[in-house]
Amino acid sequence: MSRLILFNKPFQVLSQFTDTEGRTTLADFVTEPGIYPAGRLDYDSEGLLLLTDDGQLQHRIASPEMKLPKTYVIQVEGEITDEALQQLRKGVELKDGMTRPAKARKISDPGFPERNPPVRKRQNIPTSWVELVISEGRNRQVRRMSAAVGFPTLRLVRTRIGNWTFEGIASGEYKEIEVNLPVAPKSHSSRTSTSRTRSSGRNGNGKKTGKNSNRPHSTGNQSTGKKRPSGKPKR
Repeated sequence: MSRLILFNKPFQVLSQFTDTEGRTTLADFVTEPGIYPAGRLDYDSEGLLLLTDDGQLQHRIASPEMKLPKTYVIQVEGEITDEALQQLRKGVELKDGMTRPAKARKISDPGFPERNPPVRKRQNIPTSWVELVISEGRNRQVRRMSAAVGFPTLRLVRTRIGNWTFEGIASGEYKEIEVNLPVAPKSHSSRTSTSRTRSSGRNGNGKKTGKNSNRPHSTGNQSTGKKRPSGKPKR
């Protein structure tokens, strides 16, 4: 049985628990001891970040070999064109090579709460929203892809990793679930467990508030728990 935390990371929060420069970190929101990020999300990006106390689960989530699809909703400068979307779908040539084909579509305003601080927009230049699904994890890949097709990213929110989503989790809050960790490939046995969820954390201002059978997955019913007390955990 493995613990997995689904955290809705606010803007300008580091995906780590310590920082020598005094910036806001996970320790300002996640009060669970012995929990570490499975992957990362840039300081200037928002949305779903997974954390766990299980090293094997951490590796399987973050490993490029698992190719867990990650869904991003981005606000770009300008009205995205069909040509640009098609380029994203086919793959984009970046300095570190061609990206894998992605799923890309224009969507209406998703209605996210306004970011703090808000997105800076240029007068008389429209913006549009794009949903992008990729299975890679290069450094700042989504931002580089949108810029490469002529539409710089103004805001980036990760909404889903594999089958896990941040739906129902407010910015700065998290939910804990228990998941099954399938055994390594070529083995026919697996662990089983019941699962539960609970939500907790703080809001974005710091106040309280796959089909691959070898991919980890959650099971069981969900239940809401109590919110965590304020303060940084002892790590």
